[in-house]
Amino acid sequence: MNDNKPIVIVVKKKKNKGGHHGGSWKVAYADFVTAMMAFFLVMWIVGMDSDVKDVVEGYFNNPVGFRRAYGSGVTPVSQGSTPLPTALVRMPMFVRQVETRRMNTVREQILEDLEGVTGGDEFGSNVEVVVTPDGLRVELREGQSGSTFFQSGSDGVQPAAVEALRVIASNIDDLPNHVIIEGHTDSAPYGTQGYTNWELSVDRANAARRLLVQFGLPNSQIGEVRGHADRELLLADAPFDPSNRRVTILIPYMEIIDASDEPPPAGGGG
Repeated sequence: MNDNKPIVIVVKKKKNKGGHHGGSWKVAYADFVTAMMAFFLVMWIVGMDSDVKDVVEGYFNNPVGFRRAYGSGVTPVSQGSTPLPTALVRMPMFVRQVETRRMNTVREQILEDLEGVTGGDEFGSNVEVVVTPDGLRVELREGQSGSTFFQSGSDGVQPAAVEALRVIASNIDDLPNHVIIEGHTDSAPYGTQGYTNWELSVDRANAARRLLVQFGLPNSQIGEVRGHADRELLLADAPFDPSNRRVTILIPYMEIIDASDEPPPAGGGG
């Protein structure tokens, strides 16, 4: 046999006739759909109210601590007017900032509306509207005449009190917060043993409550009506000054419970 026979190498070329492209188009389409969803989500957030933006941002920053109860739902954008017990409301600090901004807006609107009331200039410094660390406080203080808002020694309301309370009610009736109404007197002895400054302060607070409800404040929004007599004087160094006679309307912040206050998960060793 001839072992020197040349070796022949046959190379076969495979012609590419196209065929399918696999699943690459599905991946590209999924990326496109995801991008469009992200785009529309961004556009939706940009169009939100600033308060809602803050709530959404807070949820993603601290989803565990974010628990806010509303009458119409429990989602970050739910807005309800049904008052709920304060103990059910859970809000981290970012929601407090939203509340503060809202209360400052209400404060400015009350002051603006009071200026527009006929004879509103008579209110002057007799109506104080401030946002405090505890919430919004609106205070009707008696002038030097001693009968700007209430008849002297009585719970009978004067026209100025009616107008002021109408403005206040129209601006706080949309807030979800409870309302606390307090009555205060000066240190001048009043009445008899059966009717003192204690009764007078409570009666004036109740008179203010009735007017607020009459002007649209939901009765269920009233949390407390208090009478302090002369135990919390505005001017401690002038206990008989008429300015100590006042009715205070408090709209406290809703309770904050931090994420660290969450109950521990069920189970676990003992």
